[in-house]
Amino acid sequence: METKFEYTNGEVTIVWQPKICQHTGICARGLPQVFQPRERPWIKIDAASTDALIEQVKKCPSGALSFYMNKDKQDT
Repeated sequence: METKFEYTNGEVTIVWQPKICQHTGICARGLPQVFQPRERPWIKIDAASTDALIEQVKKCPSGALSFYMNKDKQDT
């Protein structure tokens, strides 16, 4: 079974799949106020705007971080 963690701010949900994470640190360097690997939970989703979160998640080289807009998920 695939392990996934979801973090939401009500507008966007970030999905993290730890098994495919390459631990490059791009997320933590890009938005250190949000991505804090030494903390639990390590994603502080309320520490940045939805747009900033989306832009940073798109930079994840492994695809371990992804997102969906909550309004889109409700339609399915």
